[in-house]
Amino acid sequence: MARIPLIEPEAVDGELDEFYGAVTGLLGRVPHFYRTISHAPLLAMLFLPINAANQREWPGARLSGKIKELVVIKTSHLNGCDYCYAHNTSLGQAAGITHEQIIDLSSDDYLESAGFSEREKAAVLWAEHVTRNTAQQRGDVYERVKAQFSDAEIVELTLICAMFNMINRVNDSLDITIEEQPEIDKIKGSLVLDPERMSTYLHWLADNWLGDFDSINRQAEDAAAA
Repeated sequence: MARIPLIEPEAVDGELDEFYGAVTGLLGRVPHFYRTISHAPLLAMLFLPINAANQREWPGARLSGKIKELVVIKTSHLNGCDYCYAHNTSLGQAAGITHEQIIDLSSDDYLESAGFSEREKAAVLWAEHVTRNTAQQRGDVYERVKAQFSDAEIVELTLICAMFNMINRVNDSLDITIEEQPEIDKIKGSLVLDPERMSTYLHWLADNWLGDFDSINRQAEDAAAA
């Protein structure tokens, strides 16, 4: 059972309502994760663009959506985060990851699978060692990754993996409830980030940032009580 009550879309108004609209535009729906962290609305508002830009495929990022989702699925599986695993196997399918690949990815034998390219195997191997916090000691693993990815791509791989280690911890620690599958599958429409939508959101955030912080916090408190 979820430890923090959800702030439902029908209960929000003002800036929080506009924020939920931005979450839908960038991520395809307002997942329970955002309905939970919006109890700290200003932090949620700042986290959204990092989440969207780091995870989605878009012209400003070097990695494909498929590579990113392979990393996220492996990270979430290793951490046992059912919430993230459910959402990202769905988004992964939109990115071209097959059911068979998901099964192989969730095993300890993925390096032996014929279903992955060497580049994909290197990304997943890096995700495993970043998640286990053994990457620093494994020069052999880094060299394998370095053979397949540029420095900038390795930074992106590490950022997406590290971000989902954090998200996994939030979802598990707060015991956030997994949505029904049709709601989860709305994520599939958000595989590719629209830079124009991101620009609109960032301008909105900047324009509203110097407002009444207490007012936004009260909006969240009132919506949670509703």
